[in-house]
Amino acid sequence: MYPEDRVLVAYVPRPSDFDLVRREGWYRIPQRSAPKGLHAEVIAFYFGAAFGEEKYAIHYYARNAGHELARRRDLLPDEAGHPRANDIYYKVQLGPLQRLAQPIVSLRWRRLTFVHTTWDRFQDATEINDLFIEGGPYVDRLYATLKERGISADRDYRVNETEPEYVVALSVPTRDGRVNVAYGDLPDSEAAVASLADALVQTIARQGGIAHPTADATG
Repeated sequence: MYPEDRVLVAYVPRPSDFDLVRREGWYRIPQRSAPKGLHAEVIAFYFGAAFGEEKYAIHYYARNAGHELARRRDLLPDEAGHPRANDIYYKVQLGPLQRLAQPIVSLRWRRLTFVHTTWDRFQDATEINDLFIEGGPYVDRLYATLKERGISADRDYRVNETEPEYVVALSVPTRDGRVNVAYGDLPDSEAAVASLADALVQTIARQGGIAHPTADATG
C-alpha cells in the first residue's frame, strides 16, 4: 500500500451482511447512493449497533478488486420479494479480509454511511474522527489542538436542528448542547488556530463542559 492510496469506509448494519462479505468476498452498494470514492484501493467496514461488543468500530478491511452492476434480486436470490429487489447495486469484489490489530473506534455513536480517507490516516487512526480529510490542514490542526487539550471533537458532523440538514467541520457535545465550528469559520493561520481553540475551550466550559459518551449509546 502507498500512503496516498484511497480508503472507503462503508457502514455494515447487520452481522448477516458481513457474513456475506466473509463467505462470498463482495459487498453491495446501492447505485442511487453510491459514494464518489467507489474506486478506492481499500474498502473498510464500520459495524453498526447490531454487532454487540464489536459495534461502532472498524475491525476489518480488504483490497477493492473491482465492481460490476447487478440487480438486488440477482445478488440476493433468497430475498426476491424485497421492496428494492429490482434496484441496481454495485457489487464490489474484495480481496482477502484483513483484521486490524487495534480497531478504529467511534468514541461517541454517530450516523455514518461512508467515510473517505487515505491509507496513511487509516494506519495511524485510533478513532473514527482521525480518518476525516475534509477541511484542509487547519481543521486538522484545530482538531489536533483540541485533542491535546483533552477535547474530542466530532469531524464532518451532520447537524439536523434546522432544515435542511447541514454539515459542520467540527462539533463538540457539551452538557448544554453542542459547540460547532462551521467550514466557513475555520482558521487560516497557526495563530488563528490557537486563538479559536482558546475560544472554544471557554465556550465549552460555559456550557457545562464536555458531555462524555455513555456505555449504552445506541443508534
